[in-house]
Amino acid sequence: MTQPHRCAWAQNDPLMSQYHDTEWGVPEYDSRALWEKLILDGFQSGLSWRTILYRRDAFRHAFAGFDPVKIAAFTAADVERLLQDSGIIRSRQKIEAAIGNAKAYLAMQAAGEDFSDWAWAFVEGTPLQNSGPVPAQTELSLTISKALKKRGFKFVGPVVVYAWMQAVGMVNDHAADCFCRNGPVQTADPRA
Repeated sequence: MTQPHRCAWAQNDPLMSQYHDTEWGVPEYDSRALWEKLILDGFQSGLSWRTILYRRDAFRHAFAGFDPVKIAAFTAADVERLLQDSGIIRSRQKIEAAIGNAKAYLAMQAAGEDFSDWAWAFVEGTPLQNSGPVPAQTELSLTISKALKKRGFKFVGPVVVYAWMQAVGMVNDHAADCFCRNGPVQTADPRA
């Protein structure tokens, strides 16, 4: 049986292939899920996505299912607990950023800003189609990065934001010959 042609980064690892085929680049419109993926992309900074993907379940356990209300209530003792958790990336800066990002997410919510609506407004609710070389960052990822930082988010530089935009389907960066290029990727917000 012939294997479908995937983006090169997802060819040789079963978990990466599954992630590529079912999640990466598929538009995500759920606010909490978007926020979780942003936090995980922040933890990826300086590392490979494979490292994060293989630890994602441990991250979900350590960070209370990525419930922003629970994470925002984490204390210094929780930070110390997380620094001892070998299942996650044990970076004090990234852990503290995740806690602060939960607070920033909740502050947006309290101000009446839906995180999904806010994020997707940058691309007018429809994934951008990239047909050229895949960049590390773009002017748009820089703009979103600045907007996130203005709201108090950390570990959201333009490279992290662009990786997040790819992961959540705000931009379609599947290779031209990848079966997902025109496959599972939706073209518009199903809430509309």
